[in-house]
Amino acid sequence: MSALHGRILVTGGAGFIGSALVWALNQRGVTDIVVSDFLGSDEKWQNLVPLKYADYVEADVLRNRLAGKSTAFGKISAVFHLGACSATTERNAAYLVDNNYAYTKELAGWALASGARFIYASSAATYGDGAQGMDDRSGDITRLRPLNMYGYSKHLFDLHAQREGWLERIVGVKYFNVFGPNEDHKGDMRSLVNKAYRQILATGRVGLFKSHHPDYKDGEQMRDFLYVKDAVQMTLHFAEAATNVGGLYNLGSGEANTWLSLTRAIFAALEREPAIDFIDMPEALRGKYQYYTRADISKLRSTGFERPMTSLTDAVRDYVQNYLAVEKKLGA
Repeated sequence: MSALHGRILVTGGAGFIGSALVWALNQRGVTDIVVSDFLGSDEKWQNLVPLKYADYVEADVLRNRLAGKSTAFGKISAVFHLGACSATTERNAAYLVDNNYAYTKELAGWALASGARFIYASSAATYGDGAQGMDDRSGDITRLRPLNMYGYSKHLFDLHAQREGWLERIVGVKYFNVFGPNEDHKGDMRSLVNKAYRQILATGRVGLFKSHHPDYKDGEQMRDFLYVKDAVQMTLHFAEAATNVGGLYNLGSGEANTWLSLTRAIFAALEREPAIDFIDMPEALRGKYQYYTRADISKLRSTGFERPMTSLTDAVRDYVQNYLAVEKKLGA
């Protein structure tokens, strides 16, 4: 039975993937949604303007009210916990541990106790440099070595959920490189598509990091790029059709594409000839840089998710022409 029949809680609901998830719920006719986030002083509130939802609550208020009264927001049938500090460059380890680990622990415990379906954002960053593989089927996640504190904060909860036996009843989704509408507020964490679009308008050119790995030429470092519209369909699948499964799942396109391929698709969407420069990678990033990521999504497919992925070229074209070029948000 679908877990979308009652009230839905979406944390991080004003953010990039969170607001896209609310948009996808609206497309299904679902509007009984409690959105939680920390709006702060950036512009992500604009993502909420075209969306339909029942209530909004700040993240710290949500935490305190749920701790004091489990029914503070009514009977919740599904929780999509996408709220987190997602900056891979964040250095405040204490903040990351509290925000990404402790908060998730509290919310998952509450959801399980109240009978709500709990789906949360883990991260492909938990895989580190990929030396231990990027296999979501392996039960031994203790072998993984994240490269940054963000990835480790996500890994900590995965480990906790496994130790407690929660992973049999909840789902952790490991998003790979997601891009698409509603990411404008993310600053340096915006996708290359968003950054390059603005670079091209300003200068006609795009700068890519040089490779500092002998196996990869400049611009041929590879990533699994996932369009946000596909990412939210995958996420909702675990509350619609696959409500009886638990565990960790890779969410990606299943393909690895080079930064050059992505950049050329951006120029093509703008009907311009590629003009690409290679720039030195900052020293601080060199030891923490992933040169190759590709999501094996066979585990996801085994749960009955059959939708085809949007091709990289089509996804970039849709994003550039239908959102960036007209300054449009999802749902507008």
